[in-house]
Amino acid sequence: MPWLQVHLLADRSDTGQVEDALLDCGAVSVTLADSADDPILEPGVGETPLWEVVRVTGLFELPADQRAISAHFSSLLPRYQAADLSWETVADQPWERAWMDHFEPIQCGRRLWICPSWQDPPDPNAVNLRLDPGLAFGSGTHPTTFLCLQWLDGIDLAGKTVIDYGCGSGILGIAALLLGAAKVIAVDNDSQALTATRDNLERNGLAADRLAAWLPEEMPAATADILVANILAGPLINLGDRLAGLTAGGGRLCLSGITRQQAGEVMTAYPDFRFDPVVERDDWVRLSAAKGNANRAD
Repeated sequence: MPWLQVHLLADRSDTGQVEDALLDCGAVSVTLADSADDPILEPGVGETPLWEVVRVTGLFELPADQRAISAHFSSLLPRYQAADLSWETVADQPWERAWMDHFEPIQCGRRLWICPSWQDPPDPNAVNLRLDPGLAFGSGTHPTTFLCLQWLDGIDLAGKTVIDYGCGSGILGIAALLLGAAKVIAVDNDSQALTATRDNLERNGLAADRLAAWLPEEMPAATADILVANILAGPLINLGDRLAGLTAGGGRLCLSGITRQQAGEVMTAYPDFRFDPVVERDDWVRLSAAKGNANRAD
C-alpha cells in the first residue's frame, strides 16, 4: 500500500504545535529532521535539543484527501498555508528489511571485521564481530567507533583487562575480547546499553563471565591495562580524573567522540598521560596515550 507524505519547514518554537496539528489531521507518524547541516553534538543530560529550523514530515495512509488535510492544518495553524506544504506519494516496501540494505561488513584494521548477522563474513578466517544496529550506539559505521576499533586491532591485547567506558552496544569491549583480551568491564549510564552489550556478547559466542557490565555508580573498584572511551569531548573532560584513576600505571588510554578543534582541551584533562600523534577521520579524531612513562603500544 502506498503512503502520502507531507513535508514543511517549521521554526524550532513551532515544532510541538506542528506535530500536534499533523496528528490531528490524521497523520500516523510525525518525524523531525535537520533542515540544513546543523549538527547537535553534545546535548545536556535530559535535554531534547532541536535545530533552529526543523523539517517536519507527516505520514498519512491512502486514500487521504490532500486538500482537506491542507485546509484543516491551516485552520489549526494559520501562519502555515497550503503553499508551505510539500506532498509526495511513497511506494510501499518491506520496511522491516529495507534498512538492512544499508549495512555492509566493515574492516577495522588488519584482522577485525564488523559483520551484520544476516551476511556472511567476507573473510571467515578473520576476527569477525557479529553486530546488528539496535537500541545502543555503536555499529562500527561512525568514524569515532571505527577509529577505536582500528586502534584495538593494532595493539597487543593478549591477557589484558579492558574497560569500555560508555560502552553503548558493547562493540569496543567485545572486539577487545575477540582480539585476545582476558576480561572486559563495560560501563554505561544507560541500562539499555548494558542489556545490548550482554546480548551482543552472547551473539558472539563469548562466555558471560568474561564481561561485567555496570552502571557508573555501581561499578566496583577496578583498574585496567587498557581503557577505551568513545563518548564526547565534554564528558571526557569532566571524567578526566576518573578515567585516569581507572587506568593502571603503564596502561593505555584511547579516547574518541572528539572533533579536531576539541582535541587540545581534552588532552589537557589527562596530564599524567603521554599522547601519541592525533589520528583523524572525517573531522573526528582519536587520542591514544600511555600513562606515566610507559612505552607506546601503537
